[in-house]
Amino acid sequence: MPCPVTGANDAEVPFLDPYPDDLQAHREELYQQGPVTPVELPGGVRAWATTHHAAAKATLNDPRFVKDPHQWADFQNGKVSQDWPYMGVLTFDGINMLGLDGAPHRRMRRLTAHPFSARRVERLRPHIERITDEYLDALEKRAHEPLDLKKEFSFRVPITVIGELYGVPEEEYDKLGDLYAPLFFVDTDPGEHLDLYTQIYQYFTDLVARKKADLDAHDDFTTDLLRSTGEGEESLTEGEVIVTLLMVVAAGHETTVNLINNVIRALLNHSEEYARLRAGELTWEQVIEETLRYNPPNNAILFRFATEDVPMGDVTISKGDALVTHYGAITKDREEYGEDVHVFDPSRTKGRHISFGYGPHMCPGAPLARLEAGIVLRKLFDRFPDLRLAVPDQELENEAALIVNSLKEFPILLRP
Repeated sequence: MPCPVTGANDAEVPFLDPYPDDLQAHREELYQQGPVTPVELPGGVRAWATTHHAAAKATLNDPRFVKDPHQWADFQNGKVSQDWPYMGVLTFDGINMLGLDGAPHRRMRRLTAHPFSARRVERLRPHIERITDEYLDALEKRAHEPLDLKKEFSFRVPITVIGELYGVPEEEYDKLGDLYAPLFFVDTDPGEHLDLYTQIYQYFTDLVARKKADLDAHDDFTTDLLRSTGEGEESLTEGEVIVTLLMVVAAGHETTVNLINNVIRALLNHSEEYARLRAGELTWEQVIEETLRYNPPNNAILFRFATEDVPMGDVTISKGDALVTHYGAITKDREEYGEDVHVFDPSRTKGRHISFGYGPHMCPGAPLARLEAGIVLRKLFDRFPDLRLAVPDQELENEAALIVNSLKEFPILLRP
């Protein structure tokens, strides 16, 4: 990896590789560049990246960095086109909370937060347990043969949980998964990301129209949101309901799928830690939190944009520059986690990860993801305590994705 130079638009900077041969080594190389480093993304796009814990927390909580892509100088001056592969993950509509800041963002968080309150999330426990048991039962007849656990189980449970909560028909789960997955990948045709976003937006527009036609026939969070429209100045508009569904369904399944897979993989590669877990020396909460630190479900989040020149140590992020928060590199921060950052240690007491974000845009679905992972993993390993990889770990491949940390397939033998 080349050494960084003085600014985001200089000639030679580290490349954020969506195809790293060794993901952990790539994270380490980025961490070694320093807390804030200029980087190059696929397509020749230049930006800055925070790769240390303290720098990331500082920028995530700094109002001088905003989510509004209209502040991005390279987009406004035409250096980055609409065909750039990751344009589909940026929000230009002015109503998606992922692209809002300040009072508009606080308003959207307040009006859409009720499904994710601690009390409501805990009430979902029996619902998640039932769904998990149903999918585990379905796997019994294939327990002695290799199967793709991601496709057959760790994708199915989160998409069913979020689908049932928001009233998405079961027969449409696969369709939604097929639409969402490439949105985060880099190996797509020019403009395909925007087309995918348009298709997803149209899907939820149609879903809202069906619900709205007969609100009394449905009992889900979508209809709850729709019933609140038109009820005073603080209500949601129909457009805000649509983009909220689009955002929540994406975050509500992709992150949880990757978290579940990463925990399973970590335990299968660390038999001593798995033995300690089975012996009651470790808790599932410890294992999940260390996995969020060691191998987070999201690798890097795009973007925040500087609204003025911001000095950061030895560099200055100029007004209009884009900033990546590289959660993968942050996992290597010795100052936060200690010198043994390369070790998977669920009993770790030093440091506190920020893999669900920090500051105003911290993931509202984090409690639900943690609850789902705890239920799913406990039930999976209780049912199949001897499960193992069906291929050597080094043969597992990640999707070509800069943002998410997602396996292509997860071949598993449940009962070897």
